[in-house]
Amino acid sequence: MAEIQKAPVRGTQSFVHTLSSCWYRPSMTALEVAWRWIYGVPALWMLFTELRKVLAAHTDGTLELARLGLDSALLNDPVGALTADPMGAVNKLTSAINAVLPDLRHLALWLVPLLLVVWVVASSLGRTVVLRRADAALRSRPLTLMVLQVIRLVALCASFWVWWSLIEWASQIAVTAPIALGEEPNLVLYCAIVIVSTLGLFVLWGVVSWVFSIAPLLAMLRGSGVGKSLADAVRLGPLKSKLVEVNLVMGIVKIALIVLAMVFSATPLPFESVTSAGFLAWWWAGVTVLYLVGSDFFHVARLVAYLNLWREYEAEERPEQAA
Repeated sequence: MAEIQKAPVRGTQSFVHTLSSCWYRPSMTALEVAWRWIYGVPALWMLFTELRKVLAAHTDGTLELARLGLDSALLNDPVGALTADPMGAVNKLTSAINAVLPDLRHLALWLVPLLLVVWVVASSLGRTVVLRRADAALRSRPLTLMVLQVIRLVALCASFWVWWSLIEWASQIAVTAPIALGEEPNLVLYCAIVIVSTLGLFVLWGVVSWVFSIAPLLAMLRGSGVGKSLADAVRLGPLKSKLVEVNLVMGIVKIALIVLAMVFSATPLPFESVTSAGFLAWWWAGVTVLYLVGSDFFHVARLVAYLNLWREYEAEERPEQAA
């Protein structure tokens, strides 16, 4: 009797099962939330404190943005001000930013490297704990994960630089050039270029960034170093298409989470006349916390999905090698 060939399982099909398994193992998400918040809360507090000092220095200690040339009409209704007089509003914002920019650059010289170094250490140790919780057979490779995290950060910063360059090019084409010719800026063209460029780079990052996620996992699976892990990550044969598929789905999920957070944030606004400012602040804080926890859950699910796909791939490869 002829052997019936088993149909290949798509990455998204196995990902649905992974979501269910992660849901019933909340300790993994709890560990992910814990290490991110252990880093994030002090980092945000330090950032808030230092930015407050800069703002106080330029407002005579009052922290009033009006002292930077930002009038109440712009502060109370920025969208309306931009719509009514876009160039006037942009000039006011530019003037305010230029006033504090030297101090912000001085602050960034020491604060940004410090936050990045602490992030590399915290994320590598935290990711090690989470992955070993998912599979105790994985080996701890914190130093290797730190180097791989630095490589990922360099690639991410390069993608942001490309994105910002495209934004500047869009402003030159749609805003600066028409103004130089005495014409009105083409805001529709500017928004179109920005949206298309952002979505295009977002999809491109989803297609290629899986390498930086699977390489640390391979290092813990095989006990390999940085170069070997990256080399193995790009030589996974048919497994690559499933990893790309899961990564793109994660990108869609992330956009969906952002949209849901925006919708829930706007839910109380029709009842603003009967709600207090304190209630709105607590509501928005709760929505933010739910978004962050949901995002962490899907980060864990992606790692577990990669691990499960690798186990299936390894199980299929062994019989073929034995034959």
